Amino acid sequence: MKRTLVLLGVILVLALAAVYQNKGKSDEAITASTEMKPKPGFVAPTLNLPDLDDQKVPVAGKRDQLLLINFWASWCGPCELEAPDLQELSEEYKADMVLLGINATSYDKERQAREFVEEYKFTFPILMDRDGKATDLYKITTFPTSLLVDRDGIVRERVVGVISKKEWQSKIEKWIKVQK
Repeated sequence: MKRTLVLLGVILVLALAAVYQNKGKSDEAITASTEMKPKPGFVAPTLNLPDLDDQKVPVAGKRDQLLLINFWASWCGPCELEAPDLQELSEEYKADMVLLGINATSYDKERQAREFVEEYKFTFPILMDRDGKATDLYKITTFPTSLLVDRDGIVRERVVGVISKKEWQSKIEKWIKVQK
């Protein structure tokens, strides 16, 4: 009987310690470790990448608008399929969302990436991941991969592959409403 009470006491102390240790963490974003993919609920890694004019542009972090980050390559067939939709989405939601296209230049040829941008008449910022740092940080293994990041820099959606424009509109509108 005495041993049972001691065991219950130890269990109670451990349970209280666990509750105390995790108190207040439910609303905080989790920072992804270097082995983990940034996924919904995780802080999007921040870095600066050069645009087509070699001007540094911040990726992720806190900002005034929703952020759609799209990783692509010029040789990627699915990237070609989604290109017109991305351009339309960037125009349609320009008041509430910023779209950044990140070319996986370390897996691509920069000349071909620039031709791709011209062919699809992209007007949103295109960033060049020449050293593969962004691709590594975001754990991109498939193209296209896109992340929807809220104003606080928290990943809200991670989409691997192509989805329809209508599905993108639904996701974007959902997070615009949440942030208003």
